[in-house]
Amino acid sequence: MTNNITYKNVHNLFQINGFHFKRNDLCSLAYSLIKEGEPYEKEMGDFLLDWFDTKSYVELNTSGTTGTPKLIYIDKQAMINSAIATGDFFELRPGDKALHCLPMNYIAGKMMLVRAFILGLNIDFVAPTSTPVIDRKTTYDFAAMVPLQAQHSLKNLNNVKKMIVGGAKMNHDLELQLANLKTDVYETYGMTETITHIAAKKIGEEAFSLLPNVKISLDDRNCLIIEAVNISNEPIVTNDLVSLIDEDHFIYVGRIDNVINSGGVKLSPENIEHKLAKKINARFFVAGLKDDDLGEKLILIIEGDKQDLEDSIFKKLDKFERPKEIFFVKKFVETENGKIKRKEIIEGLY
Repeated sequence: MTNNITYKNVHNLFQINGFHFKRNDLCSLAYSLIKEGEPYEKEMGDFLLDWFDTKSYVELNTSGTTGTPKLIYIDKQAMINSAIATGDFFELRPGDKALHCLPMNYIAGKMMLVRAFILGLNIDFVAPTSTPVIDRKTTYDFAAMVPLQAQHSLKNLNNVKKMIVGGAKMNHDLELQLANLKTDVYETYGMTETITHIAAKKIGEEAFSLLPNVKISLDDRNCLIIEAVNISNEPIVTNDLVSLIDEDHFIYVGRIDNVINSGGVKLSPENIEHKLAKKINARFFVAGLKDDDLGEKLILIIEGDKQDLEDSIFKKLDKFERPKEIFFVKKFVETENGKIKRKEIIEGLY
């Protein structure tokens, strides 16, 4: 199937906001959006012109969550292959209705549009705000949001059949709220280099399931290696510690960059955060600070005003998992799509 589809193709059932567009129509729409549209619409116009130019690739910036954002080049055919894999995994069909509320300057927003005109989706394209406009009279077959958008849209999500949530980690309360909806909500795993997600799991499940045509393995650090020949010519070596269940499923443990070596004991921040998730009613994370005696001491950083914490909060933690010090930060530094910039926040403590 993918061999017959190129970036010049536009499915005959593709629609934006109720209007059919062919390839030439989309180029005309692009110029109109760039000239007269709102900033988020101009971003769509820019991408449409990039997509239908003579180059076989598009230029993208990585998110910069764990370091300086960098410019990378993504093959357009690989983006098409990714769109088809998503369609197969979530059983999307031509004519299905989808909500597009993600910013077009990130890979996730670009891919929602690519999925639409490759798979023949009928998309409602709305402003990518923290409270996206959802037509309550419309039933959507598919939608994609970041956690902040999902949090602010809870009352309107029951008319969405399937939704993926990515870009940042969901907190425990949001997961519980989403689990109570009629909507099938999936957490996704991926990055810019993998052209958004290569795996997904339903809310409440522990293991991620791979999308079609993806293979995984571990390196000598127990970090995930991704082989997706339809997306990347080379294996993608990540810094993500995982536990392999079988050839199609894995459990995410945490980033090796975040592992804390405290007095010779290696601690996983993500594991500790999971234990604290139900106990702290604010955004938080744990990290390591340099310490003369321990090498690194475990600290807890909470967003918001300083408060007294009951000792019972730490009851489920092992001896070495209990924070040596607690900091309160008025407002967390984050990327545009809501990912917490741990390194910058920690540097601000000094």
